[in-house]
Amino acid sequence: MDFKFYLSLFIRRLHWFVLFLVIGSAIGLTLARVLPPVYVAQARLLVESEQIPGELAASTVRTEATEQLEIIQQRILTRDTLVDMARRLNIYGGTQAELQMSTEALVDDMRSRIGIVTTGGSERRGPVRATVVSVTFEAPGATLAATVTNELVTLILREDVAMRTRTARQTLEFFQQEVDRLDGELADRGAVILAFKEENQDSLPDSLEFRRTQQAANQERLLQLEREESALRDRRARAERINERSYIFNDRNPGVTASPEKQQLRELEDELTAQLSVLSPENPRIVLLEARISGLRTIVAEQDAQADVSDTGAPITAFEVQLAEIDGQLAFIADQKLQVQENLNRLADTLERTPGNSIALDTLERDYANVRAQYDQAVSNMARAETGDVIETLRQGQRISIVEQAVRPNAPQKPNRLLIAAGGIGGGIFAGLAMVLLLELLNKGIRRPADVTNALGITPFAVLPYYRTRREQLRRRSIILGAVGGCLIGIPLLLWGIDTFYVPLEQIIGVLETPEPVAQRSA
Repeated sequence: MDFKFYLSLFIRRLHWFVLFLVIGSAIGLTLARVLPPVYVAQARLLVESEQIPGELAASTVRTEATEQLEIIQQRILTRDTLVDMARRLNIYGGTQAELQMSTEALVDDMRSRIGIVTTGGSERRGPVRATVVSVTFEAPGATLAATVTNELVTLILREDVAMRTRTARQTLEFFQQEVDRLDGELADRGAVILAFKEENQDSLPDSLEFRRTQQAANQERLLQLEREESALRDRRARAERINERSYIFNDRNPGVTASPEKQQLRELEDELTAQLSVLSPENPRIVLLEARISGLRTIVAEQDAQADVSDTGAPITAFEVQLAEIDGQLAFIADQKLQVQENLNRLADTLERTPGNSIALDTLERDYANVRAQYDQAVSNMARAETGDVIETLRQGQRISIVEQAVRPNAPQKPNRLLIAAGGIGGGIFAGLAMVLLLELLNKGIRRPADVTNALGITPFAVLPYYRTRREQLRRRSIILGAVGGCLIGIPLLLWGIDTFYVPLEQIIGVLETPEPVAQRSA
C-alpha cells in the first residue's frame, strides 16, 4: 500500500470532496435552521370496567374496550371532524400555506400529527392489564399542541358516551318495538282463538266428556220412551179387547159400551147375590164385597155426573176418555222421541267434528303459546335493556376517564437540530469520499512509474510531473471556489424559497419518511 500515492490522489480530488462536504453541510445546517419546532403534547386515558357487578345489573353494551377505541378513533379521524377542528382551533393560523392546501392535504397532515396508542387490555395468555390510551398531537406551538390534544380527549370522551348511550337506547327501542309487535300479534291470535271457540262452541274438545255423557243419557231416555210407548200401546190394546168383550145394550143408550167400573160393579153385584145365598150378611167376605160395591157405585155416579156429550150429541164414555188419555201420552212420547233423536243427531255431529276442531285448536293454541313465550322473553329483555340504559345514562358501565390531562410542553420534541446538522455534514463527507473513490476507479490512465512497469513491462529512468500554468491554476481555483460558494449560498436560498413559497419542508420530509400508523396497540 502506497499511502503517500493515495494521499496525493485524494489531495488532487480534494475539491470534489470539499464540494460535497459543502453541499451536505449546507443542506444539514439549512434544514436545522429552517425547520420549525414541533411540540408534542400528551394526554393519558384509562378504560375503566363496569362500576356495578354484571351479575347484579348488566349493561347492554357488549363492545370490547379495544374495539370501542378503534371505532371512536375512526369516527374522530373522519374528514369533516378534522377539517372542522383545524378551522375551529385555527391550527394552521390562516397562513397562505393553509389557503393553498387542499382538503385532502389538510386531512392527511392532521392525521399524521395525531397519535392514539392503546396499551394493555386482556390478552389470550398472561394476566389482564388495564387498558391505557395515549393521545398526542404535534404542533409548531406548545399551547396549540396542548389545546388540540385536550380537544381530542374531549372528542374521545364525548364519542364514548354518545356511542354507549346510543347503543343502549337503540337496544331499548328495539325491544320496545318487539314487545309492541308481539303484544299486537298475541291480541290477533287470541281473537282468532276466541272466534274459533265461539263458532265451534258445541264441538270443542274440553266438552267432549260432557257431550258423551249427554249422548248416553239421551240414548237411555230414548230407550225409556220406547218402553213407555210400548207399554201404552199394550194398555190401549187390552182396553180395546176388554171393551169388545164388555159391549152391552143399555136401556137409555142402546149400543153404548159400559165403562170398566160399571162392568166391575155388575160383576161384584152378581157375586154378592151369589154369596148371600150361601153366606150370612155378617160374613167378612160379604162385608168386603159390599164395601167394594159401595166405592164403585160412588165412582160410577161421579162418572155419570161428569160425562160429556160428543159432537154427535152422544155422551163420552170412560173407554173413550181412557183411549184419549193413552193417545195423548203416545203423542207426547212421540214428540219426546223426536226431540231426543234430534239431540242425538246433533251430539253425533259435534262428536264427529271434535277431532278436527281439536287439531285446529291445538295448532292455534300452540302458535299462541309460541308467541306468548316470545312476548315473555321480549318483556324480560326489555327490562334488562331498561336497566342497561339507566346504567349507561348514569355512566356506571364501562367508561373512559382522564388519567392525565395534556399540559403545555416546555421544549420542542423535534426536530433534533444538532442531529440534522451532524447528519448533513456526515452525509457530505460520505458523499465526497464516495465521489473521489468513484472517479479514481473510473480513471484507467497511467499515473506513476509502477503503472508503466505493470502495463508495458519497462522501467522508466525518471518521471516528470505536469505543471499547470498560473492561468490554469487561477481558472481551476475560480471554478472550485465558485462551485463551493454557489452551493453555500444557493442551497440555503433554494431550500428557503421552497419552504416559503411552495411547500413547507416539514411536509416534504413527512412525505419522504415512512408513515407510521396513527394508532397502534402494543401488548
